[in-house]
Amino acid sequence: MAPPIAYSLIATDLDGTLLRGDDTLSDRTLHALARVAAAGAQHLVVTGRPAPRVRPLLDDLGSRGLAVCGQGAQLYDAGADRLLWSVTLDRELAETALGKIEAEVGQVYAAVDQDGVDGLTLIEPGYLMPHPTLPAVRVRRRDDLWCEPISKVLLRHPSLSDDELAATARSVVGSLATVTMSGPGTVELQPCGITKATGLALAAEHLGLGPRETIAFGDMPNDIPMFDWAARGVAMANAHPELKAVADEITLSNEDDGIAVVLERLFAGSLAHIVQ
Repeated sequence: MAPPIAYSLIATDLDGTLLRGDDTLSDRTLHALARVAAAGAQHLVVTGRPAPRVRPLLDDLGSRGLAVCGQGAQLYDAGADRLLWSVTLDRELAETALGKIEAEVGQVYAAVDQDGVDGLTLIEPGYLMPHPTLPAVRVRRRDDLWCEPISKVLLRHPSLSDDELAATARSVVGSLATVTMSGPGTVELQPCGITKATGLALAAEHLGLGPRETIAFGDMPNDIPMFDWAARGVAMANAHPELKAVADEITLSNEDDGIAVVLERLFAGSLAHIVQ
């Protein structure tokens, strides 16, 4: 009889966690995920990236299942290439929130992720993409950002740090939106009450699983709700101090196969049974 597996659901962030800095996956990580799947566990991507920016990575992983995208605002079915669930950010509320933030810190530069499996990332003049490899369309003025329904707004400030911008945004936005910090140069506004945990819980329900069967991996403060929900949270060595403070474990960095190291240890008994 095969030994019980350590966790049935492996929830991983992408940038700074599963992916290396060049947006690739190491052979060791791919092998660990494949062997864990063979042991009966499921891998779930839980990312701030919108569904259209996740689709190529899911193809690389050979995943035809679910993915949580847009900081929890989208539940994407890769096999059917459709959104099973999505929540949009009211564009009038987004404009109001931006106005409140700029009243405190001066001009910020904004971008939006449009809703839908073919939604675009639009960036206003002055906004620099934190991930230059991700496609984006530059618009002529801010008003053009609101032409279609959006899942979130991305913000950058010319001089404030991400921590400073996020703290100020939280202090003035209130219930207009949820403020998250998901990576270097990435402070975001998303629908109020939506976090990675809400998307992860919905995906787990679809899979017939719950928190006790889940281990989560991340690197930024936007992963804190996911850690709070899952039975175990593992922060990368390169993680933000706020996430490390609430993690159950700290592994190696994303460049050093930190996820693979943990999975190889946790699933050693199951993997040994498979290869016998």
